[in-house]
Amino acid sequence: MQEVAATRKLDSPTPICAGVDLGGTKISLVLGDSDGHIVAAEKIDTLPAAGPANAFERVAQLIGRLAQEAQNEASAIGVGAPGLVDPNMGIIKFLPNLPKPWNGFPAVAFLREHTGKPAFLLNDARLAALGEYSFGRERSSDMLVVTVGTGIGGGLILDGRLRLGVCGAAGEIGHHTILPDGPACSCGSRGCLETLISGPALSARGAALARSGAAPKLAAMVKGNWEAITPREMAEAARQGDQAVASAIEEAARYLGIGIANAVTLTAVEQVVICGGVAALGDLLLEPIRAVVRERVRMFPAEHVHIACSSLGDRVGALGALALAFQHTGNTTRGIRKGNP
Repeated sequence: MQEVAATRKLDSPTPICAGVDLGGTKISLVLGDSDGHIVAAEKIDTLPAAGPANAFERVAQLIGRLAQEAQNEASAIGVGAPGLVDPNMGIIKFLPNLPKPWNGFPAVAFLREHTGKPAFLLNDARLAALGEYSFGRERSSDMLVVTVGTGIGGGLILDGRLRLGVCGAAGEIGHHTILPDGPACSCGSRGCLETLISGPALSARGAALARSGAAPKLAAMVKGNWEAITPREMAEAARQGDQAVASAIEEAARYLGIGIANAVTLTAVEQVVICGGVAALGDLLLEPIRAVVRERVRMFPAEHVHIACSSLGDRVGALGALALAFQHTGNTTRGIRKGNP
């Protein structure tokens, strides 16, 4: 299964790059210029059980086909992966939500061999931060970007630079401990934020409420197909009057608010942007988060901290990967902010 969205054509001399956002279920790919104008975009299934070589071979083929259709070759490839990566070696080290055969995969070398193009790798949440900083409406020189989807990730922009830390993991908010004796997390710890507010965690809570009869609107919406429940359906059910669903969303949002409040206290960022599938909850998510940040950030006034959902939608990671590729090629224009990485 694949989703296709062609956008606009550029004059042939305009340099373009490819941005690849690897997800647990989908891979999003864009071709675009350094201002974030997209030539073509497409999504394909990740098929994680088939292994990383299968996925990246299909990515290489897709880049070639889209470049041919656009009549413009991509000069470099940026890639985001949802876990711990080694950006210097171009290796995927640990993906907590994908099978073990993915760990240790040389993604950069594989793409270079199969496309003949230079490729560059970063964690997907850090690239979401770079995408927001480069192209987003909410951009700020001091900002935290939180991705809430299959898992939870984060990226930090401080003093106009994407901060990576010694192993590229700076901003990893999803594995902060929120409940010391909470649910076991795929990272090996317990009570991580990711176990409490990720898309799968929230959807499982919604399914449990629907099965128990506590969420009749939600149950009717999915016609008994509990696997069809996502945060988007939960938001609609809450707005239609399912109070139990609304309470579950608020509880999860407050956990996320605690994590964000901790990060704001530590970094004093002025902007927080939330992206990913759970951002579909909109104000049902944002209002409890804002309330918790006001309650818990006490060392300095928190009123100046602006919290919003991404303006870039589900392309934020791929656009960040596009920005990464352009930074490495040196073709930076007004759409790209220079600095680390």
